Amino acid sequence: MVDLLVRLGFVVHCGDGTRRRDVTVDERGRLAEPFEANRTHLRAVAYRMLGSVSEADDAVQESWLRLSRSNPAEINDLRAWLTTVVARVSLDMLRSRKSRGEEPLGPHVPEPIVSRADGVDPEYEALLADSVGLALLVVLETLAPPERLAFVLHDMFAVPFDEIAPLVERSPAATRQLASRARRRVRGAPAPDADLTRQREVVDAFLAAARGGDLDALVAVLDPDVVLRVDRGAVPRGASREVRGAQAVVEQARTFAPLVASARPALVNGAAGVVVAPRGRPLAVAGFTIAHGRIVEIDLLADPARLRNLDLTVLDD
Repeated sequence: MVDLLVRLGFVVHCGDGTRRRDVTVDERGRLAEPFEANRTHLRAVAYRMLGSVSEADDAVQESWLRLSRSNPAEINDLRAWLTTVVARVSLDMLRSRKSRGEEPLGPHVPEPIVSRADGVDPEYEALLADSVGLALLVVLETLAPPERLAFVLHDMFAVPFDEIAPLVERSPAATRQLASRARRRVRGAPAPDADLTRQREVVDAFLAAARGGDLDALVAVLDPDVVLRVDRGAVPRGASREVRGAQAVVEQARTFAPLVASARPALVNGAAGVVVAPRGRPLAVAGFTIAHGRIVEIDLLADPARLRNLDLTVLDD
């Protein structure tokens, strides 16, 4: 880090007693450029931790504030330091949700990243690297905050356990166990088909069957053990639900038929999905997970408060 400071024009005290002046507040401002160089990486860490782009951006901003209050001369590796800070901030935010009683009353669908059907917005490409689809984020939501942090930092960003351990206040060996437990849960997430064209064909077939009320066609595109999660937020109580099994999902799909007419194709976390926005007013975003040519998960976010956080202008013609 000292070499970086020298290149940026900072003057620091050296351990050999050479007299140099301390880093000033103005000089810390020069860290803005290297911080911005790491912003995309930090957003990716925070999004995997929080499942929300808006909260991830808040966590990244807080990491900048902490950097601006720190002594840069004491930071040996800026990227590693920032990664640790944004992870700690995200962990605190997860714990705060629990302490404030913000746990969902029913199934919780993470805040998705919506892009045009013809490609992911470059701004979000790094956030969706490593196949960070809704199916994976849903599983991460079920983990305890320390488990989630250990898995995200180690398995997704190759941070050593001895650097993660202080964040979760455990030994490296215990931290390794946290990640191991999380890994077993994550392995249970369905592995989606990679062919986006085929995904779209399956989703379009589902929508056509729902519009026409063709129950047999609906069943044909659904995995027998398909899961439908509907997240309507905290109000009204009990409106959010999780439905399992093809027949039960077909019954629910019939109730959604009036909305299907206004469904627009989109990419939802890089996979085929739809946005329901009659007269331009967003009512829902649906992400589909397709494996072996059938729909295995449908994650429907219909929480008005969180829909307002989504940037849907990318869908405008």
